[in-house]
Amino acid sequence: MESIPSFLLSSSICIHLLLLSFCHFTMLHATDPPLSVEYYKSTCPNAEAIVRKEMECAILSDPRNAAFILRLHFHDCFVQGCDGSVLLDDTVTFQGEKNAPTNFKALKGFDIVDRIKNKLESECPGTVSCADALTIAARDATILVGGPYWDVPVGRKDSKTASFAQVETNIPGANIGLLSIIAKFMYQGLSVTDMVALSGAHTIGMARCTNYRARIYGDYRITSLMNPIAESNLKTLKSTCPKAGGRDNHVAALDYASPNLFDNSYYHLLLSGEGLLNSDQELYSSILGVETKQLVKKYASDPIAFFEQFSESMVKLGNITNPETYVDGEVRKNCRFVNT
Repeated sequence: MESIPSFLLSSSICIHLLLLSFCHFTMLHATDPPLSVEYYKSTCPNAEAIVRKEMECAILSDPRNAAFILRLHFHDCFVQGCDGSVLLDDTVTFQGEKNAPTNFKALKGFDIVDRIKNKLESECPGTVSCADALTIAARDATILVGGPYWDVPVGRKDSKTASFAQVETNIPGANIGLLSIIAKFMYQGLSVTDMVALSGAHTIGMARCTNYRARIYGDYRITSLMNPIAESNLKTLKSTCPKAGGRDNHVAALDYASPNLFDNSYYHLLLSGEGLLNSDQELYSSILGVETKQLVKKYASDPIAFFEQFSESMVKLGNITNPETYVDGEVRKNCRFVNT
């Protein structure tokens, strides 16, 4: 293991204590909600099989659908907990989360959730919540592109509310610094280890030019040490994402080495300084990232350790529930609208 300079170690400890102090009064808790892996055993025993079949069809149609569903689940859980709030459409009297700046044009896969829900309603009307369906689908999406399996505790209820404002305050942005990323995860009751492991979901999926423009015209060359492969990739990225603006919605793979395969190559790209987003590369290149740098190295060298931690951290993510839904929640008939 590399020796860590004492000034950095002291700095890391101080930062950790400051973050703990900040989060002590405000963070949510990703622990022990009233969930069970057997919640639907008697009421809808085929629930997981139905979700799995629909996800198989979706990913066979387009492997990118795996990343869409994983992202939907993450954005749902970071706002009000995993309560299906991200799935709600705006109405004349209701403002949902879909059109918040961070989510607008960034979230897809709603039609897949609709198909899953329709099948579940046909089999077990009014039984399986949209929040549970999305959480199970995120697990199956991961498996179907080569990722690990984990048991999904279920029993969530769907919220009747959403929070446009919390999208902007809770969801980590593509260009924020390491301390801000850590703080947003700790606010949800997730550790630094959870954060680095869950960031590994970027081994699949795409990012829009508007989210990686600052990175490719910023310190990409410095972090990648101008190696020939990185230079070639950077040239391609710049050709489709101009510095002056335009082509904001052009997309590039977060992990160009294996964009449709869930593996640990994302961490190898961080080691070589080629993370597509500033927020990704910060995990390895930030001078403050003593702990995160070691975790990146660990997951790059040990794919089994990455898979095991990702599974554990996904359960913790899914356990961030909205306590209000156990008092005033429901099982929506249509994931886009509250029941009438």
